[in-house]
Amino acid sequence: MFKYGLDELNVSIALKILNGDLQTSLVEETKQKILKSHNDVLKISKSDKTVYGINTGFGPLCNTKIDSNKTSELQRNLLLSHSVGVGNPINQDLSKLMLILKVHSLSKGFSGISLEIIDRILWHIENDVIPVVPEQGSVGASGDLAPLSHLFLPLIGESKVFYKGKVFSSSEVLKSFELKPIELHPKAGLALINGTQFILAHAVFLVEKLHNCLAHADLIAALMIEGLLASKMPFHKDLHKTRPFKGNIHVASRISKFLENSEIVDSHKDCDRVQDPYSLRCVPQVHGTSRNAWLHLKEAVEIEMNSVTDNPIVFSSEFTISGGSFHGQPLALPIDYACLAAAELGSISDRRSYFSLEGKSPNTPKLLLKEIGINSGFMIVQYTSAALVSENKGLCFPASADSIPTSLGQEDHVSMGSIGSRKALRVCTNLEKILAVEMICAAQALDFKRPLKSSKVLDTVHNHIRKSITHATKDRIFSLDIEKATEIIQSKKLLHILNENISEGYSEFDEQFENY
Repeated sequence: MFKYGLDELNVSIALKILNGDLQTSLVEETKQKILKSHNDVLKISKSDKTVYGINTGFGPLCNTKIDSNKTSELQRNLLLSHSVGVGNPINQDLSKLMLILKVHSLSKGFSGISLEIIDRILWHIENDVIPVVPEQGSVGASGDLAPLSHLFLPLIGESKVFYKGKVFSSSEVLKSFELKPIELHPKAGLALINGTQFILAHAVFLVEKLHNCLAHADLIAALMIEGLLASKMPFHKDLHKTRPFKGNIHVASRISKFLENSEIVDSHKDCDRVQDPYSLRCVPQVHGTSRNAWLHLKEAVEIEMNSVTDNPIVFSSEFTISGGSFHGQPLALPIDYACLAAAELGSISDRRSYFSLEGKSPNTPKLLLKEIGINSGFMIVQYTSAALVSENKGLCFPASADSIPTSLGQEDHVSMGSIGSRKALRVCTNLEKILAVEMICAAQALDFKRPLKSSKVLDTVHNHIRKSITHATKDRIFSLDIEKATEIIQSKKLLHILNENISEGYSEFDEQFENY
């Protein structure tokens, strides 16, 4: 049971809550924190004290005092006026995760929100009544103002929701459950829309998706190392002790374990080949650096998940601070870093795929087919990989490097983290397909090394691939193979095979890279 506001969230726990694999609770201790903070806000709203967002306007209107009898209207207007999102709706899981993350942040007891509103948000989560949120419109400044406004319009009976696979007006669904729209109390609207939950929800999925790609990239590279008779020495632990970057050591250790007791590796240990191309030899350095970027992102996400990103922060009725805890920069930079790391994984993967087609490796035919001329072989398969790598390059301009002043200059530096998070997920989706191309090329190259056996784990992995994608002897519709390979990567079945076959050595691998 996960206790909102008290327990620590991480990516794995958040995804379990999202998927219904972990129950949640709002315990009495948390309720008391929420009630105290809410009462503090009500005291402020009835006093002569001027506090931003409670009895003032917003943004450039922060110096405009609002009459106490109009504070509810003020909060409702805030949600309405800030609901300016455009574009396609984000995935329902992203919207639902935003709700989960927001409840946890509000339950810390520093936002002045009422239990009534928390209970209604929990009702949306528990009944899968998920708000429709447009994907564009946030600059990641005062958090994600536009998407969060859309996320909470249904609380006041406005906008639309996903329910039972269809889109309904929120008022229609509320009526079917005999529920009424909520009247917002002082600061309620501001507490709801200040925060980074749009960026954060995307970043949670990015942590999970990029980790899956990183894990498969190492494994597929090992298959290619076998298929192209590359040396195992660049992965020797003594080499990496001399340049001890954490990610490099981790990747080298993994690949050494994958290649252990391989007949194919042993078959060419005395060959006269001096060294391999960088795409094979420098896997620990390139994959490892991407691992370090992922670790940076994971650590930032975990801090943000358990933070208060509201403004002002209510410590008591006598002590509030108006600061910048909503600013998306702490996530925006790691997201851009992770985006670049994902693109680099795709770039080096494509180079390995290309090299496998050249016919320069012993017993590996050009274009990975014995009979070419009448057959083009895997030539055009790599075209797809190249196209995706190029697309990813175009998506790698760091969104956080841009800042356009908004709110009449009050928000004069913004993070653009929402844009960075969306495109980082696009890069990862492309990366899955790039790795799928390398997977089918590596499996094909490995076929030509038979009857020699690979390591136990790589043979098991190769056999699983061959259950879905057969060895090619002539041209066929290779896009179907790419689709199947992509599905294998997304299913994580190969990672389960790893755990089943090398569990006795897995404790050597650094836990911080394996868990999220």
